[in-house]
Amino acid sequence: MAFEMAGLADIVRIHAARRPDAAAIVYEGRTTTYAGLDRAASRVANGLLAADIKPQVRVAHLDKSSDLFFDLLFGVAKANAVMVSVNWRLAPPEVLHIVNDAEAEILFVGEEYFPVIEKIRDGLTTVRKIVALGGRHPSWESFEAWRDRQAPDDPRLVARPEDTAIQFYTSGTTGLPKGAELTNANFACMFSLWTKSWLLAPGVPNLICLPMFHIGGAGWGIAGLYAGATNFVVREFVPAQVLDLIQRKRLQVMLLVPAMILFLVQAPQIRETDLSSLRLIVYGAAPIPADLLKQAMGIFKCGFQQVYGLTETTGAITLLPPEDHDPADARKLLSCGYAQAGVDLRIVGDDGTDLPSGQVGEIAVRSPQVMRGYWKLPDATKRAIDGDWFLTGDAGYLDDKGYLYIYDRVKDMIVSGGENIYPAEVESALFGHPAVADVAVIGVPDERWGEAVKAVVVKKPGAGVTAGELLTWARGRIAGYKLPKSVDFIETLPRNPTGKILKRELRRPYWGDRVRQVN
Repeated sequence: MAFEMAGLADIVRIHAARRPDAAAIVYEGRTTTYAGLDRAASRVANGLLAADIKPQVRVAHLDKSSDLFFDLLFGVAKANAVMVSVNWRLAPPEVLHIVNDAEAEILFVGEEYFPVIEKIRDGLTTVRKIVALGGRHPSWESFEAWRDRQAPDDPRLVARPEDTAIQFYTSGTTGLPKGAELTNANFACMFSLWTKSWLLAPGVPNLICLPMFHIGGAGWGIAGLYAGATNFVVREFVPAQVLDLIQRKRLQVMLLVPAMILFLVQAPQIRETDLSSLRLIVYGAAPIPADLLKQAMGIFKCGFQQVYGLTETTGAITLLPPEDHDPADARKLLSCGYAQAGVDLRIVGDDGTDLPSGQVGEIAVRSPQVMRGYWKLPDATKRAIDGDWFLTGDAGYLDDKGYLYIYDRVKDMIVSGGENIYPAEVESALFGHPAVADVAVIGVPDERWGEAVKAVVVKKPGAGVTAGELLTWARGRIAGYKLPKSVDFIETLPRNPTGKILKRELRRPYWGDRVRQVN
């Protein structure tokens, strides 16, 4: 059900007009129709306008997934404001940085995260109002009461294609998260192309299980709603609950990261679960071990489709379709597919020149899906976007048939369980310990998470410190999922003549002779 979309708000407007009573979102037994979602979004928009939220002002959200997120998302879109969903796994100082950096004027926070906001409230420099999602707070109005006292009429503000719709925060090599501005046009150009290949269509039962601060969560939810699917939202990924939902609700389509596939395959209930309704599992966000993929294909017995993309490209830009998932073709299973319509790929060397097929270099992308830029960071935007080309920071190569293979990460990013972890953030948290003279953080192979964070530490002369003491030091400074799983102590870190740490040398003993330096 493709249609012209000037802005995200058109998704709920059009489906409310065409199929008002169809189920849009199902969450914990509560069903919201497309007409209901459209009305709720209008109420949210009117509440934002009454609070003097101007076009393109940022509105922040801190909570796990729920149906209320979509009320808020499309309400923000109808007000032509910008949605900023904050990673709920972050430590309070990290949450403070993102909300302040975004200059958010209203913050919607779930009950589970009231203590986080209470701790940093005095440091929030731009927030004028806090609304409590799904809980009571002595000082903050509840979302339902705030929403439901607003008028249900659509304000019909004009949203331009070039206006920013969502700002996702993605960390960089500097260690400070950057706000990637994704526009209405970024989303509009991809949905008519992608939803058909993802088998998303009116009424199709679709699972949304990735977090909303992630392009794979919010983006997949938006795609399902664009297609008119019936979207089952889970608050967080719990394998037993997901398997039960597949069986009871006859789910057909879902997007997973490889760690989720691993957890489902290992779940005790998997052998007794009726999986016959599944038609397609789309997976991405990290490479998947070929053996795990083969095992999953044998268990789920449905189509598998790999996608590759980044937050900055509004998600998927390549596709490895089910027909290319031949267990006998182990090499093809290592590919993340070919460029989709409207996407051009290049592999460039250190000097910016194109490299021939089979030669590893940095992956560059040209597409209408490429972000507007990094919020308030013109220099970082210029470094990332060279003319029409976005430099991904990922290293890989194209074969002679145009299939893309990921080899390594130019920017040393670690992907653990589908989450991006940037060494500079972890290094910064550890470096302040009085016993640490030098530190480098790398990703090492991990059977459960794909990669695990390892810290390699040089102690100051005469200093005594244990791995446990270092982790305790860092725990209050960064999110728990970023903490190293192990710490090694060495005498000195390898560096090049300009002082840059040679992380490839540090990684080599752990990766051995593996073809890919990612897992």
